[in-house]
Amino acid sequence: MADSSSQARAAHNAQDMDKTPIAERVNARSLRPNSPAFRHFMTQGWGPEDLHVSPLESSHYIPARLKKLSEAFPGERLIIPAGMAKVRNNDCDYAYRPDTTFAYYTGLGEDYEQGAVLVLEPSASGTGHTPLLFLHPRDDWHTPEFFRSAHYGEYWVGARPGLKEFHTMTGLETRPISELTQLLSTHVSSEPGGVKLRIIKEADPRLTRMVENIREFNGFTNHIANEQSDDELHQFAAEARMYKDEYEVKQIRTAIETTRRGFDNMLRHLDTAIGKPRGERILEGAFNMVCRYEGNALGYDTIVASGDDAPTLHWMRNTHTIGANDVLLSDAGAESLGLYSADITRTFPVNGHWTKTQRMLYTAVYKAQLAGFEAVQLGNTYSDIHHAVMRSLATDLHDWGVLPVSVEESLRPEGQYHRRWHACGCSHHLGIDVHDCAEARFSRYQGGKFAPGMVFTIEPGLYFRANDELVPPEFRGIGIRIEDDVLVTKDGARWMSKDIIPSAPDDVEKWVQEQRAHAGEEVL
Repeated sequence: MADSSSQARAAHNAQDMDKTPIAERVNARSLRPNSPAFRHFMTQGWGPEDLHVSPLESSHYIPARLKKLSEAFPGERLIIPAGMAKVRNNDCDYAYRPDTTFAYYTGLGEDYEQGAVLVLEPSASGTGHTPLLFLHPRDDWHTPEFFRSAHYGEYWVGARPGLKEFHTMTGLETRPISELTQLLSTHVSSEPGGVKLRIIKEADPRLTRMVENIREFNGFTNHIANEQSDDELHQFAAEARMYKDEYEVKQIRTAIETTRRGFDNMLRHLDTAIGKPRGERILEGAFNMVCRYEGNALGYDTIVASGDDAPTLHWMRNTHTIGANDVLLSDAGAESLGLYSADITRTFPVNGHWTKTQRMLYTAVYKAQLAGFEAVQLGNTYSDIHHAVMRSLATDLHDWGVLPVSVEESLRPEGQYHRRWHACGCSHHLGIDVHDCAEARFSRYQGGKFAPGMVFTIEPGLYFRANDELVPPEFRGIGIRIEDDVLVTKDGARWMSKDIIPSAPDDVEKWVQEQRAHAGEEVL
């Protein structure tokens, strides 16, 4: 039993803790030891750890990317933060993923180093930059943060690469994060000969505020102009990513292969899911498990939409019961360890056989996708995919008697009646982001000519909602989308996914039947 003096000390400590500001009370849920004896004891008696690392495959491609970035902004200091983990609730974060621009220019995928910052430091001669990677040093057992820091303490997060290891992995010069503020403030001036700062401002709001304070203190007081300057940096990075190198193409292909195995696993769980409450989530889990095992994670949240859910473009609740005769639409993609995403949609007959109406609608979408692919010719523009897909769909809608006007009238900008059944886009660039290069200029994106290295989706669909009284009753409640990933080469366009993941009507039937015959067998 505690003596009276111990009880008094405990009561006094509790009163002190009650006065702690709410923002600092996160650790009130646990009683952490903090005596001098404990702190000393925790830094003793630990053996060496093996942190052997090798150069990342991506490191061979980073110099070329950084050279182009350097040439675009001579004499300027460029700041590219990795960002921090986002709060999910209270003191729990979402799984960390580095900012896209940081990942592209460092080659660091997975969850290597939150809080890191890449700086391109202009050379004194005014030509070229020195890339510097600022990192939090290891909080191993030599430091008290070993057991204190939930973000970096290795008692909490495991052994981390240090500055030396990150240099080996990336080929970049590394420095401790404690030196960052001084460097960012050095020689900044709006006067001739001074250094101008640009930052990827969305990645780390705290660092962006600090950079803006430095700019304002040194004469860059036009905040709108500063934002525009930062946007130009982000825009350049997005447009640079429109042309994938060999490493990036390989990463996307790996993600596609993982996605195929994820779909296989999903189909093998169909019998388990049919008729079950929230059965869509059984298939979601089957797909997601493969992606997490083979890759980094998902490229985006998995859509599993059966029956009347299928015409809902972004059905992500995945809460409904799957019927044995449903059409099932799943939009899903794995993310590789290098953070590159696949983006594939397949529409299945749950029982393995199309009805006459289902096959007719599916074939129309399949035909529209092929028309979009045929438009991918060197010299054509990216928007030609859209026009080819829309003409094909409008023609079929007209032939079925659904379109209330002629095909040509519907295709005019002032018409667009066919878009009732396809109101979304039918293509987007693909890469580190599933909707990659979104910050690019419209003229470079929609108006950009096809060029080797471009990777994008082609994803036409037809979406007939259950309450749509302008279509035949047999169409209602059917949603179909077919999405595949395309690479442009010097010899023209190539499907990246169609040879790996079946999509022709007969092949899809056969695929469903084959995988259901393997129900209960492991894909991995």
